[in-house]
Amino acid sequence: MKGIDLAVTSHELNVDPTYKPIRQKRRKLGPERSKAVNEEVDRLLNAGFSTEVRYPECLANPVMVKKKNGKWHICVDFTDLNKACPKDSYPLPHIDRFVESTVGNKLLTFMDSFSGYNKILMHPDDREKTAFITDRGTYCYKVMPFGLKNAGATYQRLVNRMFTDKLSDTMEVYIDDMLVKSLHA
Repeated sequence: MKGIDLAVTSHELNVDPTYKPIRQKRRKLGPERSKAVNEEVDRLLNAGFSTEVRYPECLANPVMVKKKNGKWHICVDFTDLNKACPKDSYPLPHIDRFVESTVGNKLLTFMDSFSGYNKILMHPDDREKTAFITDRGTYCYKVMPFGLKNAGATYQRLVNRMFTDKLSDTMEVYIDDMLVKSLHA
């Protein structure tokens, strides 16, 4: 699936108009981390999730986190940008309700959306605000990246809309975790 059409939804930042864009200075990365960032940028470019950007007003740094399997997970430090965005008060489900809804059902299927965030496009006006710097250049996201404020609310709003006639009846959704349930085996 290439992505959700902009006519259905997109992630908008709703940046405070008084916000002065911040360009973070490039942080030094060691050779191992730099290689991991470059590999991730190649993956993002090949998937069509990112694009090169010139003269961005906002600029953030990649942050490296070592996963349990020893590989690097790359996030972008959107701290400054997130401060300029108001909280989206769209309600997320209570996880205890998600669990309680399983009682009495004979069949349960749990699903986790694979790269679900990457199916939601960034609003074209906000793409360049997600710019990040690497050793090879500056790039921005064309899709909603992990780490942006309100990304969970945007995703929940979409899945609630997609599954509105199934929710609470045969399905529960908590952001990208889905449960399909049946009283009959």
